[in-house]
Amino acid sequence: MSRPRTTSWLLLAVAAIGLLPLAGAAAVVQPQHASLPEDPAQLLKLADGAESSDINEFTALMQRLDDGKLKLSPQQQLHRRYLVARQIIFRGDFKAALPLMKAIADQSEDPTLSFRASATEVDLLVTQSRYEEAFARLSPLLEKLPQITENRVRIQTLGVASQLHLEAGQYDMAVNYAEQLLKESDNPKNACIGWYYMLDALLREGRLQAVGERIRGGMGACNRAGNVLIAGMFKSVVARFDIQKGQLAEAIGLLQDNYADVQRKRFPPLISDFDELLAQAYWKSGDAVSAKMHALRVVENNKGIGGLYSESTRAAYQVLYQVEKKQGNLSEALAYFENYMIADKGYLNDVSAKALAYQTVKQQVLAKKLQIDTLSKQNQILTLQETLAKKAAETSRLYIILLLIVLASIAMWTYRVKRSQLRFMKLARRDGLTGIFNRQHFVNEAELQLRYCRKSGRQACLVLIDLDHFKVVNDTHGHAVGDRVLKRAVEACEQHLRSTDIFGRLGGEEFGIVLPECTLEQALNRAEQIRVAIATAASGDDALGISISASFGISSVVLSGYELRQLLIHADEALYRAKREGRNRVSVVGHPEVFPTG
Repeated sequence: MSRPRTTSWLLLAVAAIGLLPLAGAAAVVQPQHASLPEDPAQLLKLADGAESSDINEFTALMQRLDDGKLKLSPQQQLHRRYLVARQIIFRGDFKAALPLMKAIADQSEDPTLSFRASATEVDLLVTQSRYEEAFARLSPLLEKLPQITENRVRIQTLGVASQLHLEAGQYDMAVNYAEQLLKESDNPKNACIGWYYMLDALLREGRLQAVGERIRGGMGACNRAGNVLIAGMFKSVVARFDIQKGQLAEAIGLLQDNYADVQRKRFPPLISDFDELLAQAYWKSGDAVSAKMHALRVVENNKGIGGLYSESTRAAYQVLYQVEKKQGNLSEALAYFENYMIADKGYLNDVSAKALAYQTVKQQVLAKKLQIDTLSKQNQILTLQETLAKKAAETSRLYIILLLIVLASIAMWTYRVKRSQLRFMKLARRDGLTGIFNRQHFVNEAELQLRYCRKSGRQACLVLIDLDHFKVVNDTHGHAVGDRVLKRAVEACEQHLRSTDIFGRLGGEEFGIVLPECTLEQALNRAEQIRVAIATAASGDDALGISISASFGISSVVLSGYELRQLLIHADEALYRAKREGRNRVSVVGHPEVFPTG
């Protein structure tokens, strides 16, 4: 199952190495520190970008710039502070770097430096989960971008725009900005970054064929870039693509071939990304020992950089849970599952916050435009009123009609903005493919319903559904057919649900149903009806004769209590037992007198 991932930390690696250094900076190497120039402007030029190519040289340059004998202008002092902030970013201390970048962006009289600092500030705001501020800061940068002629500033801003829109789920816009970045790139390093943004957006959108068609071009640019960090970011996307295509040996080989180089760069988020991908690839290839080793590395590494709710942490806990469950270590498996649930909920909240921030700022921009248009129309009306006051009564009637038309136009704009807001709020709660609740909204609604049942002393059950061998359907018939099968399965479920039941897609081919005011016996009967309905519906006339079934796991508040997390743990155990005992059946954990059906 493909999952989106948070890569704003990886994007900051690009900001930290300056995306495109000042002209000639990356190509200049000073063999001896004693031969460093005396001119502050030249020292700044050499240091800008040197931290990614020669950290020792960068340190020597910064020490030279700190020499009290050098006379730096106020603007040069700001440039030096900008380099210090970038060095802090490179170490992974994004919280400390944020106020420094904001001060530089606000104080610099050099528009280029101010623009670069503002673009980096956007990414730092994302690491602090301040998404609305990030989009609000990005919006004026994009408005001013057509006036910017300096290539390095344009490329950095396009990269920031591509990544931030990708994080908000606006994949088409992310691809558009990445394509524009590629067109304006004048060296392999910037081209590699453009390819990285583009393929990451296409991969998250599930457009695997488009990714496969473009990988070779991106790999060529990244191999020529000569920068381990940027190339490593791109190769992580390639490895994720290989894993989703089931090409596990290729993914492991690519990651292991570059693992030592990435470790030497000592950039924690990229190291975690590599370890997470290796954990997934090893687990899917049957090497549980290696999978566990790399997953534990992710957890330990992310503790040091505040990555509790990152995608890599969530994925690592999922692998650890699966490994321990397969080995029969149930207590360790349950502990890892609880950590997975915490990380998963935090991550989903983070994803939703980004999408909501994008729409909020978008509506604010529309509202501001509407306000400006309204004031302009009012001024036109006042001017017209003065003119018409001097004319005959029939002309005055024309004025009234015109005024009504203008006011109706304003009302229509206001209505459209409000309708757009309401439409987004609805979409934010729904799965894009099936139209049922997405995972986050399912969790929120389920917890509310369970609290109500607890207060009123009513029973409730949780049903987990997982389509059997669904990956085979995708691999054999393609994702378009797989999507049709998913929709038919959802339609089959909905025929047996009440208006009070909560139905959501938890991810991939897994679904959840909360059945309030339902005993365990009733839940078993309804789950059996749904099981039969799925098997019948999935083999209909328009399903291309594909045979598909589903396995069910049920938990009840009588045994598991009213906490959703515990209900999910027990239902998942039951689902695993149903899979283990032959699939296409309903199972309940903790009730040996209840036999699986099917």
